[in-house]
Amino acid sequence: MKLLWNKNLQNKPTKYGLFLFLIPGLLASCTNEKPLPIFGERMVEGADTIYHTIAPYQFVDQDSVVVSNATFKDQIYVADFFFTSCRTICPIMKTQMLRVYKATAEMPDVKILSHTIDPEYDTVALLHDFAERLGVTSARWHFVTGAKDSIYKIAQTSYFATAMEDKSEPDGFIHSGAFCLSTKSNAFGVSTMAPKKKR
Repeated sequence: MKLLWNKNLQNKPTKYGLFLFLIPGLLASCTNEKPLPIFGERMVEGADTIYHTIAPYQFVDQDSVVVSNATFKDQIYVADFFFTSCRTICPIMKTQMLRVYKATAEMPDVKILSHTIDPEYDTVALLHDFAERLGVTSARWHFVTGAKDSIYKIAQTSYFATAMEDKSEPDGFIHSGAFCLSTKSNAFGVSTMAPKKKR
């Protein structure tokens, strides 16, 4: 057994790896036969390579429905972390994710999962209103809330994304502008570049 290391992941080995992509890669992958590149930590056992998987979770979406790993079985999905009162990167992220939502309208196996990092403020009712204002449905885009520690833990240990409270930040939280992709084969990736504002 050969274990490949990624020093950026808390210098601890895991059984899994991570590949990187940009959102255009998601759209291109829906029509392109060429596989996406795979980077990061992975375990090689004999002739098999085992890639990263997301830890088990249960959150509640904007329609008060429990959302878990099983919700996305045999689906492709893009995940991110945000909060509704964010005045910095979140509006830009939602604009870009809305583009993905619209571009994949005819692809029933492509979904979106947005986790709030401010569950005390972002109630189910508020997330429902937020989704309505965007004009999206939970059939394709889940806005989820849950225990703050569970959301932060899954962000940091499963999606390798930043999500935490930080009183020195303008809105009291810090999070990455990353979009995380899950393919049907259960491989995961992160866009390392946050969407940029047009000037």
